[in-house]
Amino acid sequence: MIPLYVMAAGIVIARAIGAFWWPALDDWQAAARAGLALMFVFTGMAHFTGPRADLIAMVPPRLPFPGFLVTVTGLAELAGAVGLMVPALSRLAAYCLMTLLVLMFPANVHAAQSGH
Repeated sequence: MIPLYVMAAGIVIARAIGAFWWPALDDWQAAARAGLALMFVFTGMAHFTGPRADLIAMVPPRLPFPGFLVTVTGLAELAGAVGLMVPALSRLAAYCLMTLLVLMFPANVHAAQSGH
C-alpha cells in the first residue's frame, strides 16, 4: 500500500512543482509520469535494501536464482523510472514496466498464498 501513497504524493507534488516552478511538469500527464517514476525508484531501491530478503522469499520456488531475479527486476524498475522521465523513451518505458509488472505477478500471488 505504501507504493500507492508514494505514487499519489509524487503526482500531487510534481503537479504543484509544475504549477509554480517548473513548466515541464505543468500538466497531469507529466506529473503522473513523475509520480510513477518516483514509485518505481522507491520499489526498485527496495530490491537492494532492507526488504530484499522478503522480496527473495516472494519468488516462487520453481524459479531458479531468486536473488538474481530480484536484482534484475530491481534494476529494471530503476531503468523504467528513468525512462519514464525521458520524453523520447517514456512510451517504451511504460510498456516495458507494464510487462515487468505482469511477469512479477506470479511472485505476488505466491507471496499472498504462502504468507510471505
